[in-house]
Amino acid sequence: MIHKYKLGDYNIVLDVNSGGVHVVDELTYDMLDNVAPPFAPECPEEVVTKLSRFYDPEEVRSCYAEILEAYQEGILFSPDDYEKYANFAVASPIKAMCLNIAHDCNLRCKYCFASTGDFGEGRKLMSYETGKKAVDFLLQNSGDRVNLEMDFFGGEPLMNFETVKKIVEYARSQEPVYHKKFRFTITTNGMLLTDDKIDFINREMSNVVLSIDGRKEVNDRMRPRVDGKGSYDKIIPMYKKLVDQRGEKEYYVRGTYTKYNLDFSDDVFALLDAGFDQISVEPVIADAEEPYAITEADLPRIFEEYERLMQKILDYEATGKKFNFFHFMLDLDQGPCAIKRLRGCGCGNEYVAITPDGDIYPCHQFVGEADYKMGNVDDGTFNREMKSDFAKTHIYSKPDCRNCWARFYCSGGCNANNYQFSGDVHKAHKLSCEIEKKRLECAIVLKAIRMDREAAKQESAE
Repeated sequence: MIHKYKLGDYNIVLDVNSGGVHVVDELTYDMLDNVAPPFAPECPEEVVTKLSRFYDPEEVRSCYAEILEAYQEGILFSPDDYEKYANFAVASPIKAMCLNIAHDCNLRCKYCFASTGDFGEGRKLMSYETGKKAVDFLLQNSGDRVNLEMDFFGGEPLMNFETVKKIVEYARSQEPVYHKKFRFTITTNGMLLTDDKIDFINREMSNVVLSIDGRKEVNDRMRPRVDGKGSYDKIIPMYKKLVDQRGEKEYYVRGTYTKYNLDFSDDVFALLDAGFDQISVEPVIADAEEPYAITEADLPRIFEEYERLMQKILDYEATGKKFNFFHFMLDLDQGPCAIKRLRGCGCGNEYVAITPDGDIYPCHQFVGEADYKMGNVDDGTFNREMKSDFAKTHIYSKPDCRNCWARFYCSGGCNANNYQFSGDVHKAHKLSCEIEKKRLECAIVLKAIRMDREAAKQESAE
């Protein structure tokens, strides 16, 4: 299977199963519209006749021979060697946990999937005892995993920060007992950041996610405080202080674009101008009836904007500076392991979420979905049959994914979005799919242009 497309001055051919990316000339691009396995030893005469209207016949035959050679070498139209690994998609030890430390929030973000923080379950904070049991649950269900991950999430976790600190202290105390190592992350809206919180976060958290939507007017429209006022002016100084003091440790600012800011590349660069060089801006996933929701009618404009963002990044890099836009970061050399390619984030299998009541869910986006409650850390229940079902939820269990060229990059998409907007974890959320495919196409061309620039730079230096 191949996927071919044109973007800018580049003709791209992606060999889906091998992951090989080929930048080709016009003849090769056109040839691939006319030939496919099984290949004859020589170019079929009807193909020669057809393409000879535009190209020299001998060049057509030579091009065919090169395509045939690439096929024989397994770098074009390569076989799918991944489906056999789906049989190994068995239940795994749990390695990551999202602690919904606070089902409450001091913002009223209009697109909040968590019902402004309480997930539809009432405003409450996680107790230390429940958090401690959650740590024990992760330790006891992690098998031989040494490195464990725990994300403090909400709502707004800084509303329960003393409990965060106590849970971190307890988890650290258990590392030598279980011969494990915790990697903590916290996601915050920044409204309660103070110097002492920044010190603790920069000391203990391996990663920090800072929520902000970009330009002041964009952020404040969608992320107001409880009193209706904007949040931008309050959080920007504290975010900058946290990042400036963080050194080389990971962080990123994370925004959401909606129908109201389809010019979101301006938000990416607004965040860059504000002093942040690790940036994620993602599409809102919402019911189509919401006024801010993205719909299929918006896709052409969104595709155009990703191309615009790609060009703006290239223009910026031409000045000798760089930053990371996460959805254009793509490893074409190695990428994730086979199992990761098949089932993505591992929600419900390698990853679970815990609520303030101790309830266990496949991930934070399933919280409140009664059919997907997996158990409770207080009463010791845990639905291992559901865990096994999630282990078997992979690209080959999703009919729309089996023959999609992007399947090894998105790994079947978000199971929660699939369930909430398509009614089934095995049914792809089409809107998300189309946006993801465009991002991948831009990321691949961006990589090709960077490689060409680097090669030109080396050549000029010789």
